[in-house]
Amino acid sequence: MHLVDLWLTRSLSMCLLLQSFVLIILCFHSASMCPEGCHCSRSGVLNVSCSNANLKEIPRDLPPETVLLYLDSNQITSIPNEIFKDLYQLRVLDLSKNGIEFIDEHAFKGVAETLQTLDLSDNRIKSVHKNAFNNMKARARIANNPWHCDCTLQQVLRNMASNHETANNVICKTSVLDEHAGRPFLNAANDADLCNLPKKTTDYAMLVTMFGWFTMVISYVVYYVRQNQEDARRHLEYLKSLPSRQKKPDEADDISTVV
Repeated sequence: MHLVDLWLTRSLSMCLLLQSFVLIILCFHSASMCPEGCHCSRSGVLNVSCSNANLKEIPRDLPPETVLLYLDSNQITSIPNEIFKDLYQLRVLDLSKNGIEFIDEHAFKGVAETLQTLDLSDNRIKSVHKNAFNNMKARARIANNPWHCDCTLQQVLRNMASNHETANNVICKTSVLDEHAGRPFLNAANDADLCNLPKKTTDYAMLVTMFGWFTMVISYVVYYVRQNQEDARRHLEYLKSLPSRQKKPDEADDISTVV
């Protein structure tokens, strides 16, 4: 029994030592994978902070187990397609205070359904692909961007209908309708359906064209009638101007004799 107890004690010690060694290796491995200029820490989940790190692009060597990712206050100008696709545990993504101008269709592929918070405020975003936020369940912040209000933006915000705060904070820097510039997008969208503007413009163009043709036809008919009336008047005046036929004296005598 003594030998068995001794073996069990040593086995338990070895297991604990092995577990500690594995944890140290994992922590060291995670720390060694931290992107340059970023700070990685664990407090139950992996927090990767790259705030104010003078980054010009999103690091491509982000740890796959990243849960909180802070890329704010840098010089990032674009979000490459599928850049976050391997971050299956990502919950918080902060890209605020950068120079991002456009968001492509697959920018958030792989994380759209897992994100809980997405911050894109204080950038230079004018437009997004109409499918950029498809399946996005995150609480999105997109205020303080020079938005161009058009049909695409209207479709995007309709897909995020549950996020009223997002839509309320969108101000039209420019718009397909000049009168909407400088106004909150929701007010502009309530005034007009921006997706129907091309159709309405086409309808108006067709209406104007048809009216033009109709006016031309009426004008031609009026001109034709007046021209015929003028020709008829001239012909009548011509007939009236002809000398009348005079009777000869012989014809008058014949008539008297017969009577």
